Amino acid sequence: MSKEAKHTNYLVLENYIGGKFVPCGKHLDSFDPSTGELYCKVPDSGPEEVDAAVKAAKDAFPDWSAKSPAERSQVLNKLADLIEARLEEFVQAESKDQGKTATFARNVDIPRSAYNFRFFASSVLHHLTECSQMDHMGCLNYTIRCPVGVAGLISPWNLPLYLLTWKIAPAVATGNTVVAKPSEMTSVTAWMMCQLLEEAGFPPGVVNIVFGTGPRAGDALVSHPDVPLISFTGSTATARVITERSAPFCKKLSLELGGKNPAIIFADADMEQCISTTIQSSFSNQGEICLCTSRVFVERSIYPVFLSRFVEAARQWKTGAPSDPANNNGALISKEHLEKVKGYVALALTEGAQVHCGEGVDKLTLPQRNEGGYFMLPTVISGVTDSSALMQEEIFGPVTCVTPFDKEEEVISRANGVRYGLSATVWSRDVGRVHRVARKLQAGLVWTNCWLVRDLNLPFGGMKSSGIGREGGKDSYHFFTEVKVIAVKH
Repeated sequence: MSKEAKHTNYLVLENYIGGKFVPCGKHLDSFDPSTGELYCKVPDSGPEEVDAAVKAAKDAFPDWSAKSPAERSQVLNKLADLIEARLEEFVQAESKDQGKTATFARNVDIPRSAYNFRFFASSVLHHLTECSQMDHMGCLNYTIRCPVGVAGLISPWNLPLYLLTWKIAPAVATGNTVVAKPSEMTSVTAWMMCQLLEEAGFPPGVVNIVFGTGPRAGDALVSHPDVPLISFTGSTATARVITERSAPFCKKLSLELGGKNPAIIFADADMEQCISTTIQSSFSNQGEICLCTSRVFVERSIYPVFLSRFVEAARQWKTGAPSDPANNNGALISKEHLEKVKGYVALALTEGAQVHCGEGVDKLTLPQRNEGGYFMLPTVISGVTDSSALMQEEIFGPVTCVTPFDKEEEVISRANGVRYGLSATVWSRDVGRVHRVARKLQAGLVWTNCWLVRDLNLPFGGMKSSGIGREGGKDSYHFFTEVKVIAVKH
């Protein structure tokens, strides 16, 4: 097995194909977002590397799919053990690679990555199939679920190992083999996981990781004729390309895409809890979570008080070196992304909106080592019209817009007035209102008086331009298998 290759002070990663680390002739630079310095060299894979990975996966499929769910479950649990045993190594790598705080990686990313394997190792043992008796015909009909084959998996940069394992775990638990492409900007923890696969008991070729960009490695994967299934998490724009490229092959698609998620706050909400949680739902992980609330609608009677207290709380949400446990936020993923997010704040000013805190208002003080990093303070904006790009487009950064509303039906209409429909939060003590509003919101997930509470058994996914399909216990089981009806005449 290839060990960490060091050249001066950066890593050189290799693809993992057929149970071996394979060097690549071309590489991409990947930077530490907290310093702007080169962190690692990532393979710039293309069709040749993807084809080799698909062949390895295809060769491994017959034996892996023939194993019992219990046998596969044992391997997944062992991998979870190995990740947990090296938790702090993964934490530090994820923080340095993505820019998030080590605290967030330690509390969220890495524990959830291990749990993804444990969850699907368990859930795959408990699914039932259907049976129908046709006594008058002397027939018994029953269903079975069969793995599809080679699963193509593409994961994003915001929760790198967390979302990669969310795809790998159900795919291999159900008997598929995989070719996965993590984001080229956050590849290190996927590479580290590959170092554990053999010890966990994965046969060569069951899990293959090919690093590279979307236009080269990703395109080769989604258009490969021997990959019948694609699971993608990322932008809606990229999903359109994937849909077009995979269409000639009639591939199964699961697309978990962007969000422009509203938080709706009624006058009877628990103000303390609401402000505390909405700060988290707006700014956690630098606002780089598809479920973050970037539109906050507040009933007019409490709007001035809410806005004042919300801005005050945003100023207490500390941004700085990811290694400092006192900080809530680290750095954004890249210089280009930072400039994009800042561009929305500049646009707000040209449109006559008011920036209450954060970008351009408050001074960001950083340690000298981090002065070249991609940091941005939590930014709260008011006076933005619903038609503005700030209220229509996914910013994916620490920026949220706060606006008043008067009537329940009005705020439902405004909340639904975007092309996205991933999630929403509703704050009210009125149980009837909570159920009524939640039912009318065009969102795949609606949290009431909370945020990010997840039962992995339940469906995860969005409506409209936020995606196609659902992920979760039963839904992932159905996606990664094909149903077959068997009729027996007796």
